[in-house]
Amino acid sequence: MTARESAFLSLQKYENSGVYSNIELSYAIERGHLEGAEKALYTALFYGVIERKLTLDYYIAKLSDRKDEEIDLNVRIILRMGLYQLMYMDKIPESAAVNESVKLATRFYAKKNSTQFINAILRNFLRQKDKITLPKKEKDPISYLSVTYSVPEWICRLWLDAYGMEDTIKILETVNSHPAMTLRVNTLKMSADELLEALKNEGIRAHISEISKNSIVLDRAVPMDKLEILNPENEARAFFIQDEASSLCVDVMGAEKGDIVLDACACPGGKSFGMALSMGNEGKILSYDLHKNKLSLIENGARSLGITIIQTGVQNASVYNEEMPVFDKILCDVPCSGLGVIAKKPDIRYKSEEDIVRLPALQAKILENNAKYLKVGGTMVYSTCTLNPDENRNIVEDFLKNHPEFSLCPFSVSGKETDGILEILPFMYDTDGFFIAKMRRVAADKSAVSE
Repeated sequence: MTARESAFLSLQKYENSGVYSNIELSYAIERGHLEGAEKALYTALFYGVIERKLTLDYYIAKLSDRKDEEIDLNVRIILRMGLYQLMYMDKIPESAAVNESVKLATRFYAKKNSTQFINAILRNFLRQKDKITLPKKEKDPISYLSVTYSVPEWICRLWLDAYGMEDTIKILETVNSHPAMTLRVNTLKMSADELLEALKNEGIRAHISEISKNSIVLDRAVPMDKLEILNPENEARAFFIQDEASSLCVDVMGAEKGDIVLDACACPGGKSFGMALSMGNEGKILSYDLHKNKLSLIENGARSLGITIIQTGVQNASVYNEEMPVFDKILCDVPCSGLGVIAKKPDIRYKSEEDIVRLPALQAKILENNAKYLKVGGTMVYSTCTLNPDENRNIVEDFLKNHPEFSLCPFSVSGKETDGILEILPFMYDTDGFFIAKMRRVAADKSAVSE
């Protein structure tokens, strides 16, 4: 099976069944025995069409005299694939993009006139591409942003209201980029400098993160099998994959040897691993999650890194558990809309606004509940990987307003001091979009503060 055929089938499944793109990607590569250039082409087409779907559909509407509902989904998928190659893949000849799209229609969709329609639309694009205009930025900024960057209008409106036009454009420019891979060093096994040297010996260029001292950023994409050379069988792994922003969140936690730590929403476990490494594998971390079937991710990951202080368990972070101990430090990395990681997970952009609106109430409940487990003098971090004031700053400010026994705890990032709250927009450090708030419990309860 060719890369284009595999991409068509994956996109068809994605549209009809709502499969997660990363899961489908792995399955399709294995199913189609795709390697080398074919694997690269498949990946580019599958992810690329998902990322640029709104833009591609805008062009289809401009090029076709049929109404949207009159274009069959299979035909639309083939048109998206063809247009994506013509618009975003310079190394593919125009003739190949058109002819291979027609072949797909012949093989997978034999409905009368479909091949002629696809051929006509793609060739019409080649003739008209310089004449097709986008919505005007000044007249309709929301439509302009949505079509240009292929992000739904509600997200563009949210970011425009929160960050203004200049920063919103910078954020959107990162949405369709390909972020660098970052490795979090297993400091139980080696230092960041030692891992950097090991990478250099394998011909892999990298550098230590600007914002997280135990993170190494690869200068370019590297196949995982090449990286796995650094992880000999039956030995503790030298690293795990973790974005710099997530690693920074762990650094801000400041977990130390001997601490008793709660990771309230722990799966898949990266932040628990990072905290265990910060603690030198001395102390205790309770890594809890609502979903029992996900706990094996934490258990297996900890085992592979040689971490022994993590205990897993099933718990609803929004419900009080009177049997919980008192903790030195608590991490509330709450479920969120994920708008800060769209570049890595293109599906997220197509979440509905209704799904997002219900999250702040849950997030506030998780923060409120877990604060009860923190000792006086202990610290708590609230974090998300989203860009939405209602899920971030507003949650923290409301909590602090209602809980004078907590105060913000300042921390620094790359030499810059914060007041205890940091929102990382993706273009700032070429990381995920992220939010971190660090708080300290200064008294046992509200009445103690008022007295």
